[in-house]
Amino acid sequence: MEKKFNILLVDDEMDFIEPIAFWLEAKGYGVRTALNGEDALKLVGECVPDIMLLDINMPVMDGVETLKSIRENNQTLPVIMITAELEQLPVLQELGISGFFPKGGTLTQLEQLLEPIIRIHAKMKSSK
Repeated sequence: MEKKFNILLVDDEMDFIEPIAFWLEAKGYGVRTALNGEDALKLVGECVPDIMLLDINMPVMDGVETLKSIRENNQTLPVIMITAELEQLPVLQELGISGFFPKGGTLTQLEQLLEPIIRIHAKMKSSK
């Protein structure tokens, strides 16, 4: 990676966030975390990440509401939804998600999902 990409990881389960954040940081990514959608929106307002990993089921503000709020101001932020439930996939696709990562998925699956999104995002940013 030439530039350090910043990832915002949003999930209410510390048992999920901690190992994923550790792994992402070991891969050279900058990682910020939030435990709910409301905190995530504050962080996005402070500094827009390059990519967001966003859980659907969270207290305070769930992932769907968070994504709707983000899309009001930013249609291009790559967002990967984290979920064990696919019922809301059509709504999420309408909101322009870049993909989804299943709860219980492997780090290899996450890497295979992240890498093409990062390449596309890097090309888009460099062409501006």
